[in-house]
Amino acid sequence: MTRLTKTGNSELSRQTAALRTVLGWREWVALPALGIDRIKVKVDTGAKNSALHAYNSSLIHKNGENWIRFDIHPDQNDSTTKKSCTVRLIGYRWVTNSGGTRERRIVIETPIRIGDREWPIIITLSNRDQMGFRMLVGRTAIRGKYMVDPAKSFCCKLI
Repeated sequence: MTRLTKTGNSELSRQTAALRTVLGWREWVALPALGIDRIKVKVDTGAKNSALHAYNSSLIHKNGENWIRFDIHPDQNDSTTKKSCTVRLIGYRWVTNSGGTRERRIVIETPIRIGDREWPIIITLSNRDQMGFRMLVGRTAIRGKYMVDPAKSFCCKLI
């Protein structure tokens, strides 16, 4: 039988949380289906959605489905290195950006790898060229999988 603490959290919840891997506020991740072996991300629990820097996006039709083709600069300080990606389009979503402006974004699903774990996440595409990170990992992508320590960085090594 689990005991409830004054805050309403059970002992079991605390034990489960203690077993979760800790992420720092910035990490190296991979997006293997997009051919991205390594990209530096900001882990932002204040953001619901994950976002990836993308430009030159175009809709294409493939096998009766809508796909999106886009380019990215995977290296934060290098706008000359370009990676072209093609992935099935999930849809569109209205998102309030960091400046408080609502914008319609392309939505894709692709696997993410952090450390030795890999699973599919939903990502919106946005021009993050002027932002500090090419990718933002939001709380829905890591919910139930990781805890975030904002005082730490680069806690998980890519396998």
